[in-house]
Order: sequence, then structure tokens, then C-alpha cells
Amino acid sequence: MTNRNTQASQSYYSRVAGFGLLLMAILAMFTNVSVINGLIKTDDAATTVNNIINNEMLFRSGFISFVIVLILDVLVAWALYVLLKPVRNNLAMLAAWFRLVYTAIFGFALYHFLNALKLLSDAEYLAAFTTEQLNAQVMLQIDAFNNGWLIGLVFFGFHLFVVGYVIIKSGGYIPRIIGIFLIISSAGYLIDSIAHFLLPNYTDYKTIFLLIVAIPGVIGELSIAFWLLFKGVKVEEINKPNFKM
Repeated sequence: MTNRNTQASQSYYSRVAGFGLLLMAILAMFTNVSVINGLIKTDDAATTVNNIINNEMLFRSGFISFVIVLILDVLVAWALYVLLKPVRNNLAMLAAWFRLVYTAIFGFALYHFLNALKLLSDAEYLAAFTTEQLNAQVMLQIDAFNNGWLIGLVFFGFHLFVVGYVIIKSGGYIPRIIGIFLIISSAGYLIDSIAHFLLPNYTDYKTIFLLIVAIPGVIGELSIAFWLLFKGVKVEEINKPNFKM
């Protein structure tokens, strides 16, 4: 009976984590494609401002999507901790903290994302700045958002690495190949972040680094999302000799 209850409990958390990861991916993709890449032109402040003004509801929808992603990040951090703590409790806790720190940094960065909209909708700001000054202030807020998110992704990369490592060491609790995908994905995030920090001409190689992040990221994060949602962890693997590290 205890094993059956454990299986039911782990299946529940598996579904929670899988659903959260999948919904998060959909919302993040929507905002990145339609708002971040669709409206914001980092080298053209006037066009960016006009895009935001003419598509205000889309911009607000992107903000709401990111807020939901933040909530899902907390939910996923909790569910993954519960799922992974039978493998190695201390590493599961570390992975959860890395994700929560990322979420906190991203949440603070979103404050600047909202400020960009406030600058364009508040009559007091509109009266205080010339058009050029207003455009510069909006881009400053967007840059602050991007920089904060970039710092947060360093912690997210370490989160993926720890989760991937625990999965590899789990002895089949979750398929090892998913752990390998996650570690490769973590490397992509860390390489891109380091490149942002070190290369003054990062934009010259932006497409290359985008592929380094996007391809492993999609494979790694969607593989664990779909597996957790439709297959679930194998509780019976806990008792196998090769389970412990």
C-alpha cells in the first residue's frame, strides 16, 4: 500500500512538473516571438517605441505571460524537488534554489519591462521628456530588463546542469538521455551568457549563439516536459542497487 501511495504521489508531481514546463514553454515562446523579437528593435529606439504604442495590448499580454511563467517556475521548482529528492536530497534542493534565484532575478527584471510601458502611457512622463529623450528612456528600461534576464539565465543554466546530473545518476528513475540533454542545454545557456559578458561585438555572432541556446534548450526542456507529463517517474527504480550515487 505504501509503495502504491508513493507511486501515486510521484505520478502527481510528475504531471505537475510536466504540465508546468510545457505551459511555460508555450507562453515563453509566444512572448519571445511576438513581443521580444516582434516589437523590440534593439538598434532602433523610435521603431521600438512606435511598435509598443501601436501594439499596446500585445505588449501587455506579453508581460502577463511572463508573470504566469514566473508562477510556473516556482511550481516547477517545487515539483522537481519532490521528484528528485529520493535520488539525492541535497542536490535536488540545490537545483530548486538555483531555479528560484533565477525566478527572483527575472521577476525583478520584469519591473523594467513594465516601466517601459508606463513611460509611454503616463501623461506626466509624456510631458516631461522630448520625443528623443522618451525613446532613450524606454530603451534604457528594455536594456535593463534584458540585462537582468541575462544574469538570471546563468542561475537557470546551473539549475539545468544539477537536474541533468541527478537524472544521470538516478539509475533509470528518469531516463539518463534526458539528463544528458539537460546538461547540454545548460552549457548552451552558460556559453551564451558568458559571450554576452565578454564579447563587445556579440551582435556579430548573435545568430550562432541563438542556435547554441535554442536547439539544445528546446530538445532538453521539452523532452523532460513531455516525459514527465505522459510517462512519469519510475518509483520502482528507487530500490535498485545502482540507484544511489
